[in-house]
Amino acid sequence: MIDYPEYLNFLCSALESQNKNKLVLSENTSLVADMGLSSLEVMEFIEKIEDHFDISIPLNILPDVNTIGDLATKVRQLNL
Repeated sequence: MIDYPEYLNFLCSALESQNKNKLVLSENTSLVADMGLSSLEVMEFIEKIEDHFDISIPLNILPDVNTIGDLATKVRQLNL
C-alpha cells in the first residue's frame, strides 16, 4: 500500500512542469491561489493522476481540494 508521503511526492513532482511561479511545492501549496492553475489545467492534472494510479476521481470532490495535500489525501482514499 502506498503511503501519504509517496502520493504527496508524486503530485509535487508531477506539478513541477506547471510551477510557473517557481514555488517550493508542499502539501500546503494551493493549486489555484498559489500556483495559478486554470480550471482546464486542474482537469488535465486530474486526468494525469487518474492514468498514473488507474483510478477515477469524482468531480464532486474537487470543491474540497484546495492544496496539494488535500489532493494527496483524496487520491490515497480513492486508491485504498
